[in-house]
Amino acid sequence: MKRTSFILGLCLLLAFFSNVNAQSTASDKKQEIQELVNNWHHDAAIADAEKYFGAMADGAIYLGTDATERWTKNEFQEWSKEYFESKKTWDFKTIERYVYFSSDNNTAWWDEKLDTWMGVCAGAGVATRTKQGWKISHYQLAIMIPNEKVNSVMELLHPNSKPEHKE
Repeated sequence: MKRTSFILGLCLLLAFFSNVNAQSTASDKKQEIQELVNNWHHDAAIADAEKYFGAMADGAIYLGTDATERWTKNEFQEWSKEYFESKKTWDFKTIERYVYFSSDNNTAWWDEKLDTWMGVCAGAGVATRTKQGWKISHYQLAIMIPNEKVNSVMELLHPNSKPEHKE
């Protein structure tokens, strides 16, 4: 009986520490992504092109707020070169961010609200684990328009058509 109790206690203890370790590992991974994205935004704000684009995977895609803004990493780097060289880049401050992981923990994705010069924007990204660490492979930035302002925006964008949305 004592041996059974001892083995049961040992199993419970191992299960407890295994669960604690899994939780800290999940927390550590989430922190890695938080730091990756925070540093990425910071590197843009201080116009450090090398670090900013170094955080992106070679085949990364960046979707901006304009309908024409779908860039590969190299296209985005070329387009933004003058901003980084003149030190007149963008400074996005995170309001909130939610991070998620694939079951194999090699892919992470997040959505975030950002305080920007355009007002509150939404960002969403994907990062993949590489031999060099986490790299951003996809990012999309969107201007958030309050629902009560959508008709006004639609009138600006399409002045000769009537908006379909009813308030």
